[in-house]
Amino acid sequence: MNIIAAGIFDAFTKNNVHYLLGGLGITVGVSIISVIGSLIFCSFIGIIIYEKIPFLSRYVSIINDVIRNLPLLLIIFFVYFVLPVIGIYLPVFWATVIAMTVFESTMLAEIIRGGLLAIPIGQTEGARSVGMTNQQALLNIILPQAIKKMIPPIISQLISLVKDTSLAVGIVLAEMTFRGQIIYAQNSNYTIPVFIALAIMYFILNYGLSLIARWFDHRMAA
Repeated sequence: MNIIAAGIFDAFTKNNVHYLLGGLGITVGVSIISVIGSLIFCSFIGIIIYEKIPFLSRYVSIINDVIRNLPLLLIIFFVYFVLPVIGIYLPVFWATVIAMTVFESTMLAEIIRGGLLAIPIGQTEGARSVGMTNQQALLNIILPQAIKKMIPPIISQLISLVKDTSLAVGIVLAEMTFRGQIIYAQNSNYTIPVFIALAIMYFILNYGLSLIARWFDHRMAA
């Protein structure tokens, strides 16, 4: 207990706290950009697969399934270590963002496809019977209903995205987990306090997303 008590105060010097908060900023930056990119791309992917466009939907579905079933860490390594072989060099920050956006887009696309399929086919048939095109039926009838079903699993997946940023430590992205390792490498007594601090910061980020999910749930139910 004495070791822990001493380490708690010694670990959080002004420089260490500033350094750790800098990692928090990088984690938040990667998360925000990846979330925005994922939501944009997953919408196109999910709708293309749902619409069953000849040839295109099948090929997109196959590629989506392949990427979705790969480990995220492998995709991060591919973007950072393999792309330079073909002349594409990316800073570690953007390599992480691209890898996470690609992976999360495929996961979210499956949620979108499932949400659209959950709407009874009668809704589409009814829209067509009053003269709507497929696109009009999708945008005005199907999608608004499907969004209510999609929001909770989408938020859950985005929470996973935030936690998965820690995998970028494998390519030395100086996010929270990496900087925490640097701090407790100075002194073994810092290990427990730093892990507690990391746990608190990840909890705050993810709990914030959970609150957003609940707010959306109440708004959609109203």
